[in-house]
Amino acid sequence: MKCHVDGHVVEAHGGTGEPLSRKGETMFIQVIEGRVADEGRLRAQLARWATDLRPAAYGYLGSTGGITSDGICILAVRFATEADARRNSDRFEQGAWWAETKACFEGEVRFHEATDIHLMRHGNADSAAFVQVLEGRVADRDLARHLDEVADDALATARPDLLETITAYHPDGEFTEVAYFRSEQDARDGETAEVPPELADDLALFESTMPTERQLDLREPWLASPQS
Repeated sequence: MKCHVDGHVVEAHGGTGEPLSRKGETMFIQVIEGRVADEGRLRAQLARWATDLRPAAYGYLGSTGGITSDGICILAVRFATEADARRNSDRFEQGAWWAETKACFEGEVRFHEATDIHLMRHGNADSAAFVQVLEGRVADRDLARHLDEVADDALATARPDLLETITAYHPDGEFTEVAYFRSEQDARDGETAEVPPELADDLALFESTMPTERQLDLREPWLASPQS
């Protein structure tokens, strides 16, 4: 998929970037969220990061982001390890770039990080044209860990529109889930479709264990990988 950021073409090789972290492997995710004050300047800054800073970024696996219809920007940036992310943050050029970029936001920019990651894949996220970001708080992390595995099989049947999800479990008990769909219409149809009776209990328990408190719709998602 090719996305345009301030005139630059960013080609994504898989919505989660390559190489992809799978179950049992490690990944560090940093979620950046804030209200946009200057969208044009922000897009230009992201394009500059892609061309000038990304080639030397340590352990960069890819990123997903976008701006909602009400002006909220969210970026989920993935690194191989937390140490790689810290090394990048310590680079002079990264600090200089962020000093300019934060001026594109109105008010405080929120950073949320995680090493506890669950990846579910039922299709090719490279074909995603619509992304949802779900935020909430986990009621029981141990139960959620078990239900992640149960939900993988259940959702493959109940939500064929769902190509892939990456869920970041943050240390403070919150979670961020990034869900990839072929289209917004597919996602809306899936939301209203009847759940098979044999899956209803498992999915209801999953939703009560990880209730969604906020949903951000990205109709023009930015998908990037180390090669793009």
